Amino acid sequence: MHSQQRCRWPISDDLIGLRRHLYHHIDQAGLAGPRRDDLVLAANEAVINVLEHGGATGTVSIWHDAQALTVDVVDAVGRLRAEHTRRERPAPGATRGFGLWLMGHLCDEFTIDQADASSRVRLRMYLHPTSAPA
Repeated sequence: MHSQQRCRWPISDDLIGLRRHLYHHIDQAGLAGPRRDDLVLAANEAVINVLEHGGATGTVSIWHDAQALTVDVVDAVGRLRAEHTRRERPAPGATRGFGLWLMGHLCDEFTIDQADASSRVRLRMYLHPTSAPA
């Protein structure tokens, strides 16, 4: 997969298929071990947010360049905004509300953008974390 080759597929409730797709493309990019699992978990959480709060319609895209692997999860509702990336850990005993907090803690970069009545969650992991930008 080259940086110009972006793989994209529609969001569905087939989370096992989503994770299989992600693992395949992440392995091709060379990200391995716990960082690979962290990116898959974060993307899985982003898709669950779309299914539960984002109209259950959207897309997942993945691509990489020499520096980082990027996953975009776009919904069709647009409720998420940039300020949602700055979430505190949910209170002890909470059963919900961990998804956005977790994405921010698992990934090297976590951003949310809004455009055209949709929200885009961008998750990035550096392929060589020791050479990541400061």
